[in-house]
Amino acid sequence: MMGGQPELLSPAGSLEALKTAVLYGANAVYIGGMEYGLRAKAKNFTREQMQEGIDFAHTRGVRVHVAVNIIAHNRHFEGLAEHLQELEAMGADAIIVADAGILEVARAVVPDMEIHLSTQASATNFRAFQFWHRQGVRRIVAARELTLAEIRQIREQTAEELVMEAFVHGAMCVSISGRCLLSNYFAHQDANLGACVHPCRWKYAVMEESRPGEYFPVQEEEDGTYFFNSKDLCMIEYIPQMVEAGIGSFKIEGRMKTPLYVAMVTKVYREAIDAYMEDPERYRQQIPYFKGLLSLVSHRGYSTGFYLGAPGPEEQVYHESAYTKSRSFAAKTLMYDPRSKRALVEQRGKFSEGETVEILLPKGEPIPFNVEDLRDQEGEPIASAPHAQQTVSLRVPVEIPVGAILMKEVESSR
Repeated sequence: MMGGQPELLSPAGSLEALKTAVLYGANAVYIGGMEYGLRAKAKNFTREQMQEGIDFAHTRGVRVHVAVNIIAHNRHFEGLAEHLQELEAMGADAIIVADAGILEVARAVVPDMEIHLSTQASATNFRAFQFWHRQGVRRIVAARELTLAEIRQIREQTAEELVMEAFVHGAMCVSISGRCLLSNYFAHQDANLGACVHPCRWKYAVMEESRPGEYFPVQEEEDGTYFFNSKDLCMIEYIPQMVEAGIGSFKIEGRMKTPLYVAMVTKVYREAIDAYMEDPERYRQQIPYFKGLLSLVSHRGYSTGFYLGAPGPEEQVYHESAYTKSRSFAAKTLMYDPRSKRALVEQRGKFSEGETVEILLPKGEPIPFNVEDLRDQEGEPIASAPHAQQTVSLRVPVEIPVGAILMKEVESSR
């Protein structure tokens, strides 16, 4: 914790997402390089992008943690020492590991680097926390299968300087601590090496060997066939209980998510944490506002995971695997001119003259306005911005910081 206030740790699957997380209130971000991390399908960071991201974050007082959390095989140790030394030279604040072999190499070649233990390591009891602390780990990401009561007990049995980090929001894996074998079995894409294809979100059926082509639905009672499909975690209503349990870092899942998602979820938890620390009653009064904003971005329904007890059947989404959302990413702000009250933006989704879009600021309600006086880069009037990443300008009702996001309502919630 920072002076008693929990750290807000946001995901960054790209340099753009990192800058977005910083703008919208993260105290720290976690990223991955092109190797050794468990999100191979994220855009991830080249060495140049990683250095730019670390420098950008540090100039704004934000920490950067780098995932090195694959479950390593022998071949993965070639070049590992050099990679860790490079991260240290870049100024990374911490590395996140899950494998004991990688931890041992890190202690040998970058002894001064802060080491965090990934949730993949399944630390589920106070003795495991104590053991990893003795191995030089400074922070442990609690296994997702722990209840708040268990976390409180672990906190009471561990050294004060050992930070406990825990997920507060995002997608949940049906497998214990994310160690899934289905992806490897079905698609030869190893989830434990970061290449999961998410077979838990697929629709399943049974086919009898002598009746090829005849499929029989596999159902959880009458509910449906997506029986591995977990709801997303959302602990926005339980910040007091998480603080009281001794969690020092609130982690948001989502290195595969869009900048809009990163912005919205970071913003909401930033406002919620600040409100609770300043005035618990004001926090409680704002819970409907927080929940309303979180409902706008993509999710699969929300649950409390294991925190309040073992999940039941209601924690799964059986009838479909699609995300629900009501807002899409329309544009990112590149510049604001206070004299003309115009913003230069980069398009991320088509929007048109006369259409309503909303400005998502780091604090407060989104600000809706009608698109007026839309112009291209040459200053010529245009009816719409249909081209991906085209640069356009428009009049806006308030000052917008660079990097701020414009969003628009989607026609369908699916």
